[in-house]
Amino acid sequence: MMFQDYNAYTESDSLVWKTLYERQMKILDRSASEAYLKAVGKVGFSADRIPSFADLNALLRSNTGFQLQAVPHIVDNEVFFPLLAGRTFTATTWLRRMDQLDYLEEPDMFHDVFGHVPLLSNPTFCDFFCGLANIAMKHLDKPEVIILLGRMYWFTIEFGLIREQGEIKVYGAGIASSHGEIKHCLSDLPTRLPFDVEAILSKPFDNMRIQDTYFVIESFDQLFDSLPEIERLVAQA
Repeated sequence: MMFQDYNAYTESDSLVWKTLYERQMKILDRSASEAYLKAVGKVGFSADRIPSFADLNALLRSNTGFQLQAVPHIVDNEVFFPLLAGRTFTATTWLRRMDQLDYLEEPDMFHDVFGHVPLLSNPTFCDFFCGLANIAMKHLDKPEVIILLGRMYWFTIEFGLIREQGEIKVYGAGIASSHGEIKHCLSDLPTRLPFDVEAILSKPFDNMRIQDTYFVIESFDQLFDSLPEIERLVAQA
């Protein structure tokens, strides 16, 4: 089992975290969902300190039963989904360099922790997250089903938008951790569609470019309530 070696972080790592954190919070303050912003405060993120997995685990366990497991890189579905079903989220501990602030091919700690961890303190969001994993656990030997669940994960957990008081706001980790994606998703350029399970399961995505389509939920309850429909439709695949 891998652990976060907190003493290994350098001054350069701290500067990367501080730079990214301040840049993202400046734009998220007016772009992110209220739930995400409250959650950032709840998990105690700040510009001046790289988050400690030990501290986050103590907080998350007391709120939603979640914990973080350090990993060196993206893990296979056969590892990711069983851990997620048990309320363990895999997260990298390494940070990008200063010359990589705007783009990385593989998610680093800023994406995994800044993007994903805040909403791991939200019970309803976590119930949906684990619900997807529980569905996946029944179909790990069926690649076609995992592809469909990957689309649901992509357009909600990673690149989801939410309507709050009539305004479109950010909650997905892939948007929250990307300066360019925040500006793009709320501009007039992409297509924004109402949350629709069948439409999402039918929508391929390209993880190597900025998105052209986003789906907008009305609440996290809507996500959780969609799990039976998701399970029914993927089982028909």
